[in-house]
Amino acid sequence: MASEDPDSEEQLAPYLIEGARSSRSKCRTCKRKIDKGSVRIGILLEGPYGTGYLWHHLTCAARRRFEDVEAAYAEDAASPGTELPPLEELKLLKEKAEEKRAQKKTAPYVDVAPTSRAKCKSCEEIMEKGTPRITLLREVTFGNQFRSTPIQVHPGCVAKELAAEDCQTEADGFEDALRANSSDLDEAVIDAALSEIELLQD
Repeated sequence: MASEDPDSEEQLAPYLIEGARSSRSKCRTCKRKIDKGSVRIGILLEGPYGTGYLWHHLTCAARRRFEDVEAAYAEDAASPGTELPPLEELKLLKEKAEEKRAQKKTAPYVDVAPTSRAKCKSCEEIMEKGTPRITLLREVTFGNQFRSTPIQVHPGCVAKELAAEDCQTEADGFEDALRANSSDLDEAVIDAALSEIELLQD
């Protein structure tokens, strides 16, 4: 949270847009390094260990925290000499990000493998280009936190995964959920995938 600014806390503005002075800071949105000279936005945070800026790539903040970017532009928070993109360009990034999030599918669903590079997360065999694959949710642990992450598996591996302790996709109502979440796909592809799922054949 360090601001890399020697000024006292009382002098810190709510926002600061500048070219990164080093490559030490990380973007709080994408978690990647902010390269020296890259335009970043600092959003002031008062925490238990003091007051300082949380840094974001300006473009990352536009996608996730556009209201802060908009406020920073309104307050003319840019350091002298910082070249800023027009706010309208950043607003387009926000709108595209919102559209992408809205289109994000909910597991379980079926789609078609776009390449032959990915492996099934169950059997570790290649998922051939053009063949159906099923997306399920699996529980993963980060320290003391538990999250659900999507995994892609062969239709024939679905039954095994649904029976696993770390599976976060319910077996009950699976076919109905799969059809509902794959409504943008050709019905024949969905039927072909379901025909390979051993669970439904028992």
